[in-house]
Amino acid sequence: MSFIQVYNLAYKDVFNVSFINVFNPVIQNCFRAFSTAFVLVRGKNTLNIICVTYLNSIQFHSNNGQERGVFMFLQSSAVKSTDTIRTLYFDDSILARFFGQSSTHNDIPGELYSKYNVKKGLRNEDGTGVLVGLTKVSDVVGYVKDKEGKVTPCDGDLLYRGYSIHDLIRNRRDNYGFEETCFLLLFGFLPNKNQLANFKGCLADRYSLPDNFMINEILGSPSLNLMNRLQALTLQLYNYDDDPDNTDVYETLRKGLNLIAKLPVLACYAYQSKLHKVYHDSLIIHYPRQDYSIAENILLMLRPDGQFTKKEANLLDALLVIHADHGGGNNSTFTDVVVGSTGTDLYSAICASLGALKGPRHGGANISVSRMMDEVKAVTGMNCDKAKIKKVILDILDGKLYDHSGLLYGFGHAVYTLSDPRAEILRELCRNLAQEKGMLSTFNFYKMFEDTAHEVLMEKKKKPLPTNVDFYSGLAYSMLGIPDELYTPLFAIARVSGWVSHNMENKMYDGRIMRPATKYVGEMHDFVDMDSRS
Repeated sequence: MSFIQVYNLAYKDVFNVSFINVFNPVIQNCFRAFSTAFVLVRGKNTLNIICVTYLNSIQFHSNNGQERGVFMFLQSSAVKSTDTIRTLYFDDSILARFFGQSSTHNDIPGELYSKYNVKKGLRNEDGTGVLVGLTKVSDVVGYVKDKEGKVTPCDGDLLYRGYSIHDLIRNRRDNYGFEETCFLLLFGFLPNKNQLANFKGCLADRYSLPDNFMINEILGSPSLNLMNRLQALTLQLYNYDDDPDNTDVYETLRKGLNLIAKLPVLACYAYQSKLHKVYHDSLIIHYPRQDYSIAENILLMLRPDGQFTKKEANLLDALLVIHADHGGGNNSTFTDVVVGSTGTDLYSAICASLGALKGPRHGGANISVSRMMDEVKAVTGMNCDKAKIKKVILDILDGKLYDHSGLLYGFGHAVYTLSDPRAEILRELCRNLAQEKGMLSTFNFYKMFEDTAHEVLMEKKKKPLPTNVDFYSGLAYSMLGIPDELYTPLFAIARVSGWVSHNMENKMYDGRIMRPATKYVGEMHDFVDMDSRS
């Protein structure tokens, strides 16, 4: 094969590609001989097959033996085993040609954003977020601004209703920290013993699913992706609500409590259903116990024997607390408020937030950390040799290792500058559990990787990039025996309390539909009759 480089319109980047002779009989059987040659273009996780003659983007996959042979042929030459192979449709050549032509009509030059003072990603030039609202629910402290607006880095803190996350974690009792945090976010004040006991009872009374929900909605149609399943099941709860479209603030609170209590059950049962239907494992269903906290019930429902230790429940409870909210500007919370501002039902707003959280740039980031560290451990043999770890980090940053993106997952944050308080908390909790479970060698390896990464990043970036929550949350979940496909659903279980709190706050004190503006920068055209078009 001969190698060239092409400009890939879909990825806006240059990729190494290779020609494949279509007269190879295996290739010919699969591609029906569209042209005399094809070009392989490997994206981040996708393999695009471009027909040289027409520059048509074609993607393929099949389960029959013949086309599996083609995949192995491609894999031996230019494809990683993690690449996504997609279905080939008969009209792909037509659609790809239209898509290629569209780039000449739709391009928006980057300099226009500066010209019209448009904030990409709603971010200011200094990286801070554009102010879009007011809130008393929570605050993310990652820097301080002086009177001239200059940003100065500082140690990070996360405030729920003005209380530091450090204090909330430190003062938890009996693994009910998450329940106390939910009360604080929803009502704005810390409960006394009697108030917390009553609130715990309100949640426990809502653990149970509606009659026939398990059979009709969960077991009958499992999904390969648990976040998609959570979205579908959340919308199904709408059908079991006797007044689902009531968006009164108090009704939003009642429906929100129902979602906070039921989302752990939905996530755990969706996972068990997937194991049973997709992998043919035994179906194991444990019903939640009213005398258990939400963290304890999650471990009960996930584990075949339903057993766990107090330290395990304590760690999971802490994970729920630190993920419960993160200001009103994070993507999924902002989505919840935007969608909720239209007057739609709470189920639809939460479903939209679940879709936002699913994204790898948001709730799915800890999965990237976990998989990156799996590859790091495979390469290093989990040897705490600093020189070897430094080389691996440099290889990741140079795009030679893991996903070739050049990103070191688990480091840096959009707001935190010197430290992420959630990572600081999780580091110590992971150390404590590692001692109990005999996993100190694993923890020490992560700590050595973290310390070395800080040194390397300072050398290369000339500024500190803090360890973020995703670095240790993946380790925490793995120590609890929780599979990575449940990482983001667990994030959602925690964050729904914040979503409901912001949804209520916006209804009470803003109340207007969110409707920002965009600037049209296209050209004006006179209409061209069909017969006169080229």
